[in-house]
Amino acid sequence: MSTHPPWTLRGLRRELAKGAVSPSMLAGQALARANSNRSRNTYLWQDPAWTRGQAGQAEAAGQTEKEEAMRGELDGPFGDGRGAFWGLPISMKDCFNLAGAPTSCGVHFYRDLHGVAGRDSWLVERLRAEGAVITGKTHMHPLAYGITGENPEYGDCLQPSDPTALTGGSSSGAAASVQENSAVAAVGTDTGGSIRVPAALCGLAGYRSSIGRGDWRGGTHLAESFDALGWIFRDLEDAPLLAELFAPFPAAPIYPFHRFAVIDDSFLHDCEPEIIASLRATVLELKALGLHATKIDAGIDAGWWEDAFDIFAPIQAWEAARVHAGHFDRFEVSIRERLEWGARIAPDEIAALRQRHASFRERMDALFAAHELVLLPAAPITRLAAGADHSKTRSRLLRYTTPFSLAGAPVVAFPCASGGMQLAAARGNDEALVQLAAQLGARRKTVTTQLRP
Repeated sequence: MSTHPPWTLRGLRRELAKGAVSPSMLAGQALARANSNRSRNTYLWQDPAWTRGQAGQAEAAGQTEKEEAMRGELDGPFGDGRGAFWGLPISMKDCFNLAGAPTSCGVHFYRDLHGVAGRDSWLVERLRAEGAVITGKTHMHPLAYGITGENPEYGDCLQPSDPTALTGGSSSGAAASVQENSAVAAVGTDTGGSIRVPAALCGLAGYRSSIGRGDWRGGTHLAESFDALGWIFRDLEDAPLLAELFAPFPAAPIYPFHRFAVIDDSFLHDCEPEIIASLRATVLELKALGLHATKIDAGIDAGWWEDAFDIFAPIQAWEAARVHAGHFDRFEVSIRERLEWGARIAPDEIAALRQRHASFRERMDALFAAHELVLLPAAPITRLAAGADHSKTRSRLLRYTTPFSLAGAPVVAFPCASGGMQLAAARGNDEALVQLAAQLGARRKTVTTQLRP
């Protein structure tokens, strides 16, 4: 019997299907590892007894499903009559309701104002219906309005593997939970890079879904024009199964990609040398999968990308100000100032910004039509030092992520030797994108195996 199955979705589900482990065993392992970062704040809410109870319920329901399936032919993705998420420890970002728990959105004010939730959010309902075991509600940058994972009320989220480094945000605890193996996958949200950046900084994979996928019932938006659901996880081969949770039914047909574009070095002037090296290595990996590469001239073909942050930031602030109207004084200074700025934006200004957004999105649509995929670093840096001055960090990082946010595009972030890359496709092409990510993950494993002595 395997006592240490690989902490990936497919790895754990195979062990569960064989009966080598049980949901209760996995829940116990997850709880034992929780909050193992130096700041002890991967989770903002956790109830070990509740999680163990959920694992017990999953076991009982799973046994019934297996008995029913054995009367016919066993089905399901792992041949045991159960769904892909059955028995798996999954963490939830604390901007989604979980019945019986508070929803803080990363601040004490909302935790105390609303008390415990009366019912589950759509996401929690879906996961629990699939037999997933929720391990708790994870740390986040206050209101999901930041990219570093710093939080003056709950403490800055430090990486379990590196106590001198921040996780990045806003899905900070999501990344920490996967890195410490207290969750096999973590639900996050991505407005301007809140999944992609933590994934890249923590050596993990991330998936931001196309805008509009899934259902935000029971969740708190930051800026609805850009908010997307997604995952942080470890193994790229798990991406297709994770993406199914948000997929429409029936899913769109999958058409394989044949080409991708990568921006030239002039756009990458503020990237660390290690990030440039990882980008070049990734280009070679994608070529090895049979894709043809084209270089985009940052001054001619994509010079307009530099407008992305100037369009994104005020629309985000205007929408966030309406979500949190009347409560600005309850939040930290930097966030309060952004909300106050957003509240001052006049109707004619926001109308002009939305026109610019529509034009930008059209140009991104044309870019994807011409090149199918676009490759870019997920962050220009390899780490965020804890305790350092990050007042300029937000704009530097969002320069790389907001073009895809404005496009509403699906994006997969994946780890590299240093830092992480992001690969984006046109809206709605999620299934083809995550299949390509899985192919990349499989190839990496093959290459690693071949290189072993």
